[in-house]
Amino acid sequence: MDSTQQRIESLRQQLHDYNYHYYVLSQPLISDREFDQLMQELIKLEAEHPEWHDPNSPTLRVGSDINKSFTQVTHRYSMLSLQNTYSEGEVADFYNRVKRSLNEEFEIVCELKYDGTSISLHYENGRLSRAVTRGDGKKGDDVTANVRTIQNVPLILKGDDLPSYVELRGEIVMPWRSFEALNREREEQEELLFANPRNAASGTLKMQDSRVVASRKLESYIYHMLGEELPTDSHFHNMSIARGWGFHVSRSMQKCQSLEEIFAFLRKWDVERKTLPVTTDGVVLKVDSLRQQRNLGSTSKFPRWAIAFKFNAEQALTRLESVSWQVGRTGAVTPVANLEPVLLSGTTVKRASLYNEDAINALDLHIGDMVFVEKGGEIIPKITGVDKEARFLIGDKVTFARYCPDCRSPLVRNEDEAVHYCPNSEGCPPQIRGRIEHFVTRKAMDITIGPETISLLYDKGLVHDAADLYNLRFEDLVGLERWAETSARNLLASIEQSKSVPYERVLFALGIRFVGETVAQKLAHAFPDIDALAVATAEELMLVEEIGERIACSVTEYFRNPKFTDFVGRLRMNGLQFKLNEEMLAAQSDKLKGLTFVISGTFNLHSRDAYKAMIQQHGGRNSGSVSKSTDYILAGENMGPAKLAKAEKLGIKIIDEQTFLEMIG
Repeated sequence: MDSTQQRIESLRQQLHDYNYHYYVLSQPLISDREFDQLMQELIKLEAEHPEWHDPNSPTLRVGSDINKSFTQVTHRYSMLSLQNTYSEGEVADFYNRVKRSLNEEFEIVCELKYDGTSISLHYENGRLSRAVTRGDGKKGDDVTANVRTIQNVPLILKGDDLPSYVELRGEIVMPWRSFEALNREREEQEELLFANPRNAASGTLKMQDSRVVASRKLESYIYHMLGEELPTDSHFHNMSIARGWGFHVSRSMQKCQSLEEIFAFLRKWDVERKTLPVTTDGVVLKVDSLRQQRNLGSTSKFPRWAIAFKFNAEQALTRLESVSWQVGRTGAVTPVANLEPVLLSGTTVKRASLYNEDAINALDLHIGDMVFVEKGGEIIPKITGVDKEARFLIGDKVTFARYCPDCRSPLVRNEDEAVHYCPNSEGCPPQIRGRIEHFVTRKAMDITIGPETISLLYDKGLVHDAADLYNLRFEDLVGLERWAETSARNLLASIEQSKSVPYERVLFALGIRFVGETVAQKLAHAFPDIDALAVATAEELMLVEEIGERIACSVTEYFRNPKFTDFVGRLRMNGLQFKLNEEMLAAQSDKLKGLTFVISGTFNLHSRDAYKAMIQQHGGRNSGSVSKSTDYILAGENMGPAKLAKAEKLGIKIIDEQTFLEMIG
């Protein structure tokens, strides 16, 4: 073997091993920096030697943006659902049915039911060959490229005595820490929040860009093994062996020989699940012997050898100590309940969202109330009810604030909205600080400055808005308490570097209400400079894909406000980018002006997102559904049958990749 090829294989093996120790055993062997250095070396060698490509290389953990649409795969073994039970009595009924049917000794394996999205992992000769979702139980979607990015899914199994083919089933979950970080990021971009980690995991696994999947830090929990060459007749022992192969198998699994042991397991984990880093919604009970499982068989929907016991919704009871009011950068005022600390879903909860005035009135809250708290889709948990029987010497009734807690401006509420706003956008300190904090974020201007420093600069009168950052001097910063010369120079360098940030991100950084990162990109390409955007009417804005009336009105209102147009003018004077760069402008054309496209199927030359960008770049419009206004369908392999039928009915022209590329030259 060539020495370079040997080095590539050696690096792959080392990195697989380091990944296993870090993500499965939680026993890191080297520092993150050393790991990154080895990874960069392997990336470089693989780029130089594509002839030694390996689909299971650890470098593919980072993902790619060239994913194809998901293809349907028939399951070798049907993925049946489990029958749910909700009481110990129903568990006893299941146990007794198994006892009568088998008429011999048996053991039940109890394991936690993780709340995520089911996955089937196929391995051939110890290497991951395919990953398929549950789908309808008979067919599922091939999501192999996305699953390769999940760090605790082994790409190559450990050990020597491996079956030639084996299928492992499990759950893909999003840990609480990843879920809360993702929702914080979406909240900053004013995007819809995920309702719970299960929805977030499911949505992430079906994304077209596997680089985004990699960034969301999903995890796997394996709970079942299938195949013709299984190691033992015991499900419990097979899971122990799978753990040795490199799979992430929960160590909470337990074999039980009586109903009393099963009930003890259920009661224990109904309490201890609250300390786990991931969501669980119950316990799965399985007959341990595979022979006995086959004898018991299945109905058309459920196996007779297993059931799922579902926990009640996870709640905590604690005391409401006070209510405070937060003012966001858009002026929205959010009530927050301050609670006596309580443990919930693996974290200590001290605050909970009260949403708005309607929610407060519905709860009939009083200071001192004992309240029920659940983790919902918000960044912080929510109060779902009050234990009114526990009321004793309670305090004042909670009513919604009538004035801004910071600038004392009277709050306003639009008829069609549940949210109260502080209208003093130019003079309300938390709104101003919030807009500056948004302006400097990584996905906007990427200036290395934190909220505490922004507050300090604002309180000292050195900045009144984000444009003032570009007027800061070295003397201003070194005169501040605990500021060294190095820190001052680093901040000024970061501010200077931000002047090269492209127009799309500058537009996002402005903090226009409802204009998140994706919307800013679409607006920037539709209106290649800020002057064109500033004079666009709401009707013109709504011609841009995904821009509705709410966003269009928000943009036009922003540019009608002299305060904000002056702000944009000052940023421009400081050298920020307010038009697409020459390369992107040169690539734009009106070749597809006035034409509407629908994209369907799987493509070979470019990704779906790339084709959408090309359509927009050349003046066309993307649509997600076929209608009379559709001009062309850009069709790849496996085009959706419903779209095809509708296109034929309406007489819409269907073109392939090559024809489309010829259209745009």
